[in-house]
Amino acid sequence: MKAKIIIDKNFKIGEVQRNIYGSFIEHLGRAVYEGIYQPGLSVSDEEGLRKDTLELVKELNVPIVRYPGGNFVSGYNWEDGVGPKEKRPRKVDLAWGVVETNQFGLDEFASWAKKADTEVMMAVNLGTRGIAEALNVLEYCNLKGGSYYSDMRIANGHKDPYGVKVWCLGNEMDGPWQIGHKTATEYGRLASETGRVMKVMDPSIKLVACGSSSSGMPTFASWEAEVLDNCYNEIDYLSLHQYYNNMANDSADFLARNMEMDDFISSVVSICDYVKAKKRSKKKINLSFDEWNVWYHSNEQDKKLEKWVSVPHQLEDVYNFEDALLVGSLLITLLKHADRVHMACLAQLVNVIAPIMTSDTGAWRQTIFYPYKDASLYGNGTVLNTIVDTEKYDSKNFCDVSYVDSIVVYNEEKEEVTIFAVNKNMTEDIELTCDLRQFEGYKVKEHIVLHNEDLKAENTEANKNNVAPVTSDVSKLDGGILNSVLKHKSWNVIRLSK
Repeated sequence: MKAKIIIDKNFKIGEVQRNIYGSFIEHLGRAVYEGIYQPGLSVSDEEGLRKDTLELVKELNVPIVRYPGGNFVSGYNWEDGVGPKEKRPRKVDLAWGVVETNQFGLDEFASWAKKADTEVMMAVNLGTRGIAEALNVLEYCNLKGGSYYSDMRIANGHKDPYGVKVWCLGNEMDGPWQIGHKTATEYGRLASETGRVMKVMDPSIKLVACGSSSSGMPTFASWEAEVLDNCYNEIDYLSLHQYYNNMANDSADFLARNMEMDDFISSVVSICDYVKAKKRSKKKINLSFDEWNVWYHSNEQDKKLEKWVSVPHQLEDVYNFEDALLVGSLLITLLKHADRVHMACLAQLVNVIAPIMTSDTGAWRQTIFYPYKDASLYGNGTVLNTIVDTEKYDSKNFCDVSYVDSIVVYNEEKEEVTIFAVNKNMTEDIELTCDLRQFEGYKVKEHIVLHNEDLKAENTEANKNNVAPVTSDVSKLDGGILNSVLKHKSWNVIRLSK
């Protein structure tokens, strides 16, 4: 089988915004406790922050992390997690049916983010609370001092403001499961008024309004249109959330699910532009795909969890190789929409449906760690309009699925070209060609391959490198024409530079 990638460096989709490689930490399961924070452990620092986790997060080069939720935020009082730890209350978390100790909160997360070389994307509670709480936490985070909540931060030992620039106006407010669930009109009005006064306090911030919790919601599309109709002038981004599963154990269909993401993004862009036209506005709303991942492996075991305990092993998906392939295709899909998707968060970062797992004796990389890392490190610059000419297949739920997903990113400043490609063919290697004569003087720098004959192969603490990338020498550039081979069922990163 053969595939041809067709590009022109003058035909551009858009510039990659670094925050497209963001992630997410929620007070859920072992994401915080035992994930990023575990006092007394030999690998933890003086603040109780796990240094092994920090090193892996820095390896991923994560630019921004959403916090503290998620469903959790809709019942959360942020004040419970600041101040002397001995005075912090244990609270029931209705979202996940556990007890939250509040031993880790906003100040600790800000310190962790600084050590992880990442920015904070803060969510406010618009479920049980509202405008006043949003203003108070913004004041605590961003004002220098001289006011009640900024002085509270200083009294808690943090003189300098955190300068949080991105704020989520609630979480999944369209979902009946959400504490404080609202209609589109109710939420749109609340988001408008909350956003308006938050920008009075700090005009430099950017605001994310809740879009639909998934494209399968009964209110999808009408929710977006109504919410935007109410808060278009106050917000900067609209969120999308979507998780993908292989419950049917149909790999060919599962690996086509990035087409679902593509349709979702295109639909939401259309709705944003419809409201823009309706309002005769010159302002463009961009997208924040701030929850996306594969999620299904832990569903059955989570049904057996005891309620009202602290730090259960919750949503701990152990990812396999085919999950990494889909994550690669999902990353390619986000890049295909780089003109409008300006932020995205792989949900989540540690232990909870995450690329990083921990135990008391160490931390390790799950299979999905690798495509995420590759995209974050090498997918920066200008996304080129990438056409892939190859054979297609039909699956149970999708038609005309390309055997090859690919995107090309050109970093003019660093004089680098990166080709990301997934071969979905289960049995056949694919001969790849690409005309790169526009990039005179470039050479193949590296070809990274993630491949395993077993689609269900996993990385575990006992076998941490069962699925791991290798370098290949099959990519050659001769007379400006790239010739390569994409191994059957594989994730590929072909890097070229002068």
